[in-house]
Amino acid sequence: MTAIPEGIAMGRRKLVALTIWSLLGFAALIALGTWQIQRLHWKEKLIAERQSAIAAAPVTLPRSLEAARGLDFHRVSASGTFVREREFYVYATERESGDAGVLVVTPLRLDDGATVMVERGWIPNERRARVPVDPGRVTVDGLLRLPPRGKPGWFVPDNEPARNQWFYIDIAAMARAGGIAETLPFYIEAGPTPNPGVYPRGGQANTDLPNNHLQYAITWYALAATLAIIYFLVLRRERDAARTEGETS
Repeated sequence: MTAIPEGIAMGRRKLVALTIWSLLGFAALIALGTWQIQRLHWKEKLIAERQSAIAAAPVTLPRSLEAARGLDFHRVSASGTFVREREFYVYATERESGDAGVLVVTPLRLDDGATVMVERGWIPNERRARVPVDPGRVTVDGLLRLPPRGKPGWFVPDNEPARNQWFYIDIAAMARAGGIAETLPFYIEAGPTPNPGVYPRGGQANTDLPNNHLQYAITWYALAATLAIIYFLVLRRERDAARTEGETS
């Protein structure tokens, strides 16, 4: 039986290792691309649902979290009196300009005695003490918003209720800090209708969701194709090298 030259045997082991790692990498890249396609369909559905909710006719303000769960981003209207002395400021950037400032969150005491938080819009930091508010009965039109479940992101600081420092809207914590009872477990985000004196600047809802998942999927699939091409080029080179070594031995 003819012995296999050491160089050829080593080359075969290299090809086996190359094939295994290439297959693993190819499978991982295809999986990532497929995951992005799934995310694409999820995001398209979410965008369609949000646009449909915003375009729908206004709904009656619900009175429980269960009733509000399917109404996120639906238009609502509520009448009552603002409780200015319990106002909160949430650090935020203005949606269009990107300028630093705060969102004004003011409790609205409804006619039936319950309270709903109203995110009235954005103001620059220096205008905190000069935000106009109607002292009488008002009607607020906006979007019903469900509060985030905990912090909206890793890099968002924790709220500090004791210092009245807020980085995201937390209905329950704000109600406790303001001594407000019977607060509805959602809030209203005021629409873009201009307020007297320009500020607060409403319409800060993030209604335009980015959807780059198709680009991401194409990128992962392209990397998978590139890996396959590189694998076959290396495979051909190694086979040519093994054949040459076999002919000269």
